[in-house]
Amino acid sequence: MDMNIETPEDQNEENSRRVQVRFKTKLKPPQKVPSNSIAIPSNLTRFGLSSIVNNLLQAVNPEWKSEPFDFLINGELVRMSLEQFLLAKGISAEKVLEIEYIKAVAPQKEEEPSLHDDWVSAVDGSNPGVWKAGGVCTHILEGHCGAVSSVNIIKSDGLKYVTVATASKDQTLRLWKFDAEELVNHPKKIRSFKILRGHKASVHSIAAETSGNMVCSGSWDCTISLWRTNDSDAAGNQVSIKKRKGNNQVEEPQLEGEAISTLVGHTQCVSSVVWPQQETIYSASWDHSVRTWDVEMGKDLSDIFCGKALNCIDIGGEGSALIAAGGSDPILRIWDPRKPGTSAPVFQFSSHNSWISACKWHNKSWFHLISASYDGKVMLWDLRTAWPLSVIDSHKDKVLCADWWRGDSVISGGVDSKLCVSSGVSIQ
Repeated sequence: MDMNIETPEDQNEENSRRVQVRFKTKLKPPQKVPSNSIAIPSNLTRFGLSSIVNNLLQAVNPEWKSEPFDFLINGELVRMSLEQFLLAKGISAEKVLEIEYIKAVAPQKEEEPSLHDDWVSAVDGSNPGVWKAGGVCTHILEGHCGAVSSVNIIKSDGLKYVTVATASKDQTLRLWKFDAEELVNHPKKIRSFKILRGHKASVHSIAAETSGNMVCSGSWDCTISLWRTNDSDAAGNQVSIKKRKGNNQVEEPQLEGEAISTLVGHTQCVSSVVWPQQETIYSASWDHSVRTWDVEMGKDLSDIFCGKALNCIDIGGEGSALIAAGGSDPILRIWDPRKPGTSAPVFQFSSHNSWISACKWHNKSWFHLISASYDGKVMLWDLRTAWPLSVIDSHKDKVLCADWWRGDSVISGGVDSKLCVSSGVSIQ
């Protein structure tokens, strides 16, 4: 059975060409519309299409509450009118057009920001139990004598005990352990249980191996160092040190560790490192290169040069194999190292207006990632369209870091000393 649907968008263009479409979805009931084809105006954009789908859902279920949808034709997101899309892609409008609808990916709520005393330059949202309500500080990790440039949650015993690694401009890394579920009336100060020394310049980035037994760090000394994270002093590369308080009381001993190996090859600051597989480390540098390292051999396996100083790198997407990186221009670049000629990006997104400071894939999606920029914005991307799905404009100055949190929220920090949380992001 065919139906004719009129929407607000076609009331001003009564003579608009109509096309036969059939909506389909992988969503479960009650979010499925009838499978029969309907005739709709070709001048509709995704907002008009969303209105139609919501009307169809309400016809089946009067209690349905409208929500925004996005639309795919032949696996590509529609970001123009149907007529323009069909013309641009050379798709015939003479046959019934199949359109897949999915939940729109955009934050539904801005949570209360958490205020800091200074810039928020690093954030890690990988453990959903570490943070509590917005604006509530439970623990303060105190000990670095320089700015903290990177933070990584490396281990957690369920949701209770958490081990965190930090990197600093004081040329050290520190390891911390605390009870994330401990109830405190005011922020509890935590002292690191281990200090890692060996870099000859500021440490810019840190990443944990998948088991959490090791971390790697990238530094302004152009090297990548590998470290053990164990909290005993049985290993030969560790010594126990003690610090005395002013009243002659002896504090708990701290361990001090040295690097077990160093990867050499970059010629400028190693700005970002990731360690997604046990045997492989990826790094980005101000020397314009992305490098892939064999951990066991300590060798550089492959290089990608992009012509720009790089600030950030992450691995994800299809097969957890795509490399995303950003740096000293407004372009987020993505490479697929499985394809020949990998020096050319397979995707380039250029909606930012300034340098890109952070990028992060969603760990449950082949298509979605975020980027943060000195233009003060965080953008949500889908590889199936060249336009950002959403622009988060919560900051008043440069955004320095961003990550996913709990799978449906984006967290970000910046020069405005705020940690912002944008929640209600539906990733399918």
